[in-house]
Amino acid sequence: MTVTTTTEAPVDLEVDLLLLPVSTTPPAPLIDALAGTLGPAVDRGLQDFEAERGRTRVLYPEHTVAPRVVFVGLGDGTDFEADDLRTAAAAGAKVALDHEADTVAALLPASGPLNDTRAAQGLVEGLMLGGYRYRRYKTDDGFEGPSTIVVHVGEEHDLPSVEEGAERGQAQAAGACTARDLVNRSPDEKTARQLAETIQASGEAHGYAVETWGEDRIREEGMGGVLAVNRGSFDPPTFSILRWAPSNAVNDAPVVLVGKGVVFDTGGLSLKNTKDSMDMMKADMGGAAAVVGAFEALADLDVPLHVVGLVPATDNRPGRKAYVPGDVVRMHSGATVEILNTDAEGRLLLADALSYAVDHYSPELVIDVATLTGSCVVALGQAAAGVMTSETDAAAERLYAIQRAGERTGERVHPLPMYDTYNEHLESDVADLKNVGGRKAGAITAGKFLEHFVDEMPWLHLDIAGPAFRKTDQAYQPKGGTGFGVRLLVDHLDNSVRTRGES
Repeated sequence: MTVTTTTEAPVDLEVDLLLLPVSTTPPAPLIDALAGTLGPAVDRGLQDFEAERGRTRVLYPEHTVAPRVVFVGLGDGTDFEADDLRTAAAAGAKVALDHEADTVAALLPASGPLNDTRAAQGLVEGLMLGGYRYRRYKTDDGFEGPSTIVVHVGEEHDLPSVEEGAERGQAQAAGACTARDLVNRSPDEKTARQLAETIQASGEAHGYAVETWGEDRIREEGMGGVLAVNRGSFDPPTFSILRWAPSNAVNDAPVVLVGKGVVFDTGGLSLKNTKDSMDMMKADMGGAAAVVGAFEALADLDVPLHVVGLVPATDNRPGRKAYVPGDVVRMHSGATVEILNTDAEGRLLLADALSYAVDHYSPELVIDVATLTGSCVVALGQAAAGVMTSETDAAAERLYAIQRAGERTGERVHPLPMYDTYNEHLESDVADLKNVGGRKAGAITAGKFLEHFVDEMPWLHLDIAGPAFRKTDQAYQPKGGTGFGVRLLVDHLDNSVRTRGES
């Protein structure tokens, strides 16, 4: 995907489709000034166009080089947010797909509450995310989607600010699309080893370092959780370490991102139902995919922050050596865990990775990302991910910062309580703790399980089980993998750099 900016007159842009943002509150941004130039078709089209968010109308004016002009509704022009612009742009991208428009130009709103950087970023993100289609396994010659996006910069805009926003939008949306591709890939092409190879290739392409461990090294490190889950598999596990350490990094101790990499989850011997459960479990590595996409964006944007990524990976299958309920597993930290449900496997991978992060990096912050519990989907649906953190003095600040990133990106998170009383659900008669806490508060007890392995380090747990995978399209989120978490993480980390040192 190529993203450029231009100051050329809209009527002269040599593109297949020209998008014009229109609001419900006059004056419509730029439209009144352009209507006379673009021709009577545009003026007539404005008369009865309801510019509610995401509405579109295709026009065929006589006085533009572009054969099609598309109105995209912004809603209230005085009160729209970045997500409104993303949604409007995504609707325009769907029109581009319908008309097989290879090149798309879009005008920025002439006024409104967003500055030029945020407006350009939202516009580009909406166009790229809304225009995404996964066609790896299609055998026809169908349209792949737009290859070029041109952001028009008017006299009322600041060109450097627009260019900055367009660059941010392109990098973050591209990272999200990488995560979508990984989630949507067929499980038979996504073993732990193949995932590790994909991460290695990504690092080489984007300029971050990758180290990959095989089963022998994982065993040497004492990662009993990873090895237990892998026992039923035909394929060995992997552990990938991603490093982005620019010379101008503002932090000494790194931020560590941990992504759950269960490449396919049958539930193991605690076998899942197929319909609406196992049939979507190729997405159970959505946390790992989000970490990979985030690293690509961080590197592409040259964010001056030292970040380490950890991706423990295996599938969870009921093979003849599969771990069973009643097993006691010794984890990397030395703690013992009684297994009561083999379908609560992701937390075992994460626990080993969290323990390793604490021991080896003394990080300033750890964030784990995982499609962890169905309970979180029941609690929050697909509108938000659950976020949890240890209830320390700085907990409120950590939660506020990630929630604000969620509002800026449209990848919303909602906090769940982490009271000490929930630890009682994990008490075991034979080991240090159980791997499940029962039906009640399942998302929270999963978080409390992970908390056992972070040793009071600053930590956030993101349960993205709801928004990571969709069965229907919605705005700029397609069916299948959504790439949720990439833009959230990058925005959160980039903003931490920008605000570092402020009192």
